[in-house]
Amino acid sequence: MSDKKSIKAEGSEAHYNTLIAPVITEKSTIASENNQVVFRVPLEATKSEIGEAVEALFKVKVKAVNTLRTKGKQKQFKGKTYTRSTIKKAVVTLEEGHAIDVTTGL
Repeated sequence: MSDKKSIKAEGSEAHYNTLIAPVITEKSTIASENNQVVFRVPLEATKSEIGEAVEALFKVKVKAVNTLRTKGKQKQFKGKTYTRSTIKKAVVTLEEGHAIDVTTGL
């Protein structure tokens, strides 16, 4: 019986590891008017994993998940070169009547 509890605990922990942080920008705020929420996710996260995590953590119904990868760029700051990290973002579209307030914590 302890095996089932450990599996459930690992599943909920995996949901927290799937969503790194909400993306709060002007563009994501405009998207929230269309029942969309933007999250930063790990590079290896799949659309189905992201959808399950959002449904489990926020108790909402997910309509669709779109993902995009932003490749890291070479930049310079005060003459020193550095590389930005490659990141992956997920745009989660929610069903009508469901909403997530990303300004509050979990």
